[in-house]
Amino acid sequence: MAQMKELANKIESAYSIVVLTGAGVSTASGIPDFRSSQGVWTYDRSREYYMSSEYFYKDPVDFWAKYKDIFRLKLLKNYEPNSVHTFLRNLELSGKQVSIITQNVDGLHATAGNEDIIEYHGNLNTATCPHCQSKYALEYVMKHETPYCDKTGCGDVLKPDIVLFGDPITKHEEAEQRIRQSELVLVMGTSLLVTPFNILPDYAAFTCGLPMAIMNREATPKDYLFDFVIHDDLVGVVKHLSAWM
Repeated sequence: MAQMKELANKIESAYSIVVLTGAGVSTASGIPDFRSSQGVWTYDRSREYYMSSEYFYKDPVDFWAKYKDIFRLKLLKNYEPNSVHTFLRNLELSGKQVSIITQNVDGLHATAGNEDIIEYHGNLNTATCPHCQSKYALEYVMKHETPYCDKTGCGDVLKPDIVLFGDPITKHEEAEQRIRQSELVLVMGTSLLVTPFNILPDYAAFTCGLPMAIMNREATPKDYLFDFVIHDDLVGVVKHLSAWM
């Protein structure tokens, strides 16, 4: 508890905060954690192949069937931000500059009201035509078993706006820029197993020399980098932090 109170003081005294978030932030909203020791990918590694750019171009019809099932798209609009999202929004409302760099593709940080969000792995709420770059909302995607571009003369199968396995990461430099501009880095709800997202804490520690805290239910391979290490349920963690701020 002493560490938690010290961290609360650190957060309260900082103006510019970068928060790196992962699936553990959204589990209280009912969204599965894909990367924990109990996560979806742990039990079926073939899903990584089916959710790859290679498989999308090989068999886009079957890709969409599996994609909608794995990411539970029918339920996406039923999910709401939880107290962890609200905690981060409240930091912003208190006058702090809060930048969120998230692995999550559910869009819940935006729904909660945070304004500066880097969706490192994209977003489930839209899809784009690879040919003409027309963008479509989730409502359109869900109306069609396999969503095609409806623009005249096009008709390509839409590609979801998430980073599939094999796709390039386009947000890394932007994420590093936010870290350089911050006073404090919080890492919440991520196992830090996915590259290159998991090298962002190294950048913050070794290049920028920033104070950092990690809050995750389980230990991670990067815990040694952090000044504060808290292994607990995030809902309980933010409740305690809020009480001391």
